[in-house]
Amino acid sequence: MPRVKRGTHRRASRRKTLKAASGYFLTKSKLHRAAQEAVEKALRYAYVGRRQKKRDYRALWITRINAACRAAGVSYSRFMSGLKKAGINLNRKVLAHMAATDEAAFRLLVDKVKASQT
Repeated sequence: MPRVKRGTHRRASRRKTLKAASGYFLTKSKLHRAAQEAVEKALRYAYVGRRQKKRDYRALWITRINAACRAAGVSYSRFMSGLKKAGINLNRKVLAHMAATDEAAFRLLVDKVKASQT
């Protein structure tokens, strides 16, 4: 079996890790093993965070829609149910944007929902 010393590959790998860990506190940015652990943990947090971001935005949109619905005199659940019955296919992101920026258009939607429920 051939002998492997890993000269340039090992150096490149360590340099890449230390570059990713630059700015970390104390030895986490200076020593390879501490930096490797810190970078791995940071990448795990980043992976989880990208999924949590989607949940957080959905919750924010629902809160904004709910506030606008309550101001118009209908609950969030009845509003969403009415939209489906009326055949209006708008996602929560668009509805939240309408609720925040274009109150008149949102009121029209609420009126259509109220009409479809009766």
